[in-house]
Amino acid sequence: MVGAFLRFGAYIGTIRVLPLARNVAPCDKMIERHDIAPELLENAWEVGRLVVDPHYRGGPEFLRRCLFLTICDMLEHSRLDNLFASCTPVLARLYRRFGFRVLVKDAAQAGEGSYCLIHGHMPEVLRALAGNEGERELAEEMLIELEEEAMVLQ
Repeated sequence: MVGAFLRFGAYIGTIRVLPLARNVAPCDKMIERHDIAPELLENAWEVGRLVVDPHYRGGPEFLRRCLFLTICDMLEHSRLDNLFASCTPVLARLYRRFGFRVLVKDAAQAGEGSYCLIHGHMPEVLRALAGNEGERELAEEMLIELEEEAMVLQ
């Protein structure tokens, strides 16, 4: 899935979310090379390729908002329990603020250096991304709804 961010009707950015374990996401190759717990791969998705018009980049809070909106949208369409991404060590520190943790420090090498494989459990990430009271309320409502749906399916 590729999503777009609009502001006042103008496209200002895009993001890509891919299902894991189908050999379409770049993180699939990293996961194959490392011993990742199978339960982390249940309903797992890779989040990446966030591209934003330079005029609208606003630091970590803008990234937080984009990820929050993306996860909320994904939850409307798909089962989402685990999130993965690959990033530089500098970005991995930022993503820790958003509920992710580093699984593998040097998961891949590229021309610019090494990349970390990071993971987050969706409820923890969604709560960490909620940046204001309205978003926190929305996040909790969505999580309660997901729990109720899971109970009905059992």
